Amino acid sequence: MTPIETQGLAAKAASRVLARTGTAAKNAALAVVAAALRANTAKILAANALDMGAARESGMRESLLDRLELTEARIAGIAAGVEEIIALPDPTGRIENFTTRPNGLQIGRKRVPLGVIAFIYEARPNVTVDAAALCLKSGNAVILRGGKEAVNSNAAFTELMREAVAAAGLPADCVNLVADTTRESVNALMNLTGVIDLLIPRGGAGLIAHVCANAKVPVVQTGVGNCHVYVEKSADLQMGAEIIFNAKTSRPSVCNAAETLLVDRAIAAEFLPLAKKLLDTKNTELRGCAETQKILPGVVAATEEDWETEYGDYILAVKVVGGLDEAIEHISKYGTGHSEAIVTNDYAASQRFLEEIDAAAVYVNASTRFTDGGEFGLGAEIGISTQKTHARGPMGLEQLTTGKFIIYGSGQVR
Repeated sequence: MTPIETQGLAAKAASRVLARTGTAAKNAALAVVAAALRANTAKILAANALDMGAARESGMRESLLDRLELTEARIAGIAAGVEEIIALPDPTGRIENFTTRPNGLQIGRKRVPLGVIAFIYEARPNVTVDAAALCLKSGNAVILRGGKEAVNSNAAFTELMREAVAAAGLPADCVNLVADTTRESVNALMNLTGVIDLLIPRGGAGLIAHVCANAKVPVVQTGVGNCHVYVEKSADLQMGAEIIFNAKTSRPSVCNAAETLLVDRAIAAEFLPLAKKLLDTKNTELRGCAETQKILPGVVAATEEDWETEYGDYILAVKVVGGLDEAIEHISKYGTGHSEAIVTNDYAASQRFLEEIDAAAVYVNASTRFTDGGEFGLGAEIGISTQKTHARGPMGLEQLTTGKFIIYGSGQVR
């Protein structure tokens, strides 16, 4: 039996314990986790320093280094995030749609954990804790498989969480970390049928495409974010400039960052210099269509590849469009179903955008950067689903559960 198979069976056993564990006990375990993170900040930072040193030596770009780095403030924020999950309602055990049939059968649908969730992710060590805490609160055991860039940080977090969970009286195997960061461990998890109840890949487009194409266990597709901001002709131009500045530059490496700016031709000559002035403060490279280049001399020419690229960096594709129809057509062709925004003062345009754009989150006059479990009131999230079945958008506690029908009878036969 391979190490991952052994971990899987241990997680399966732990999931059965969790399934019958009440909310108070789960919350108590999470409280111990939060306290352990705060008490061991120095240990976590030392592990993260090893990862940061290796990343810098390998030439990792700054936007990705930002995703990898932990600070005292960020660790405090991670611990606070665990406490926010404690405060959230526990969806498990809730009975929905309880009815009595004409034959006397009483039928309801009970919200229950999925079981064992495997989570594959890349260089963001904070999600190690987010994922484990969400799974614990929703009654699921978790198998974490992080990227090689954060191997030391992930190991430190997981060791502390396992110790904390065990100290609270639950199985340490509620939280598991796969030590192997090669492609072989991804393939092993994808094939762990009968053990893994849901596999969630969170990372680059290549990782997600590989998992979705090859997994034998159920998968939720998450995270690929080729997001757009469309500034419509009636928009408040200063608002539009501030929204695209935030959506692109506040944290360009994350999946809800904007990658393409679409601008109505009627306002392009006035709006684009205004937006560029802000974007230049973050040294953002613009790659524009021919019309954009005429308005902003010196801008790099955009190629077909630019319209479909999730840069994860200070790069923004810019296209001038003839109106709402062309904007919707462009987004429909190149968007990844993540987050899309329109800036407008035209109510009819806003409603049409909301109706016709097919994405997990569609915004009117706000930055795409709000697509996040915490911002949506879900607490931390395990990922942002861009598919339409089971879950769509930020996946919080509710999305980590399923239902089963429970039926009370008094001898009925059919």
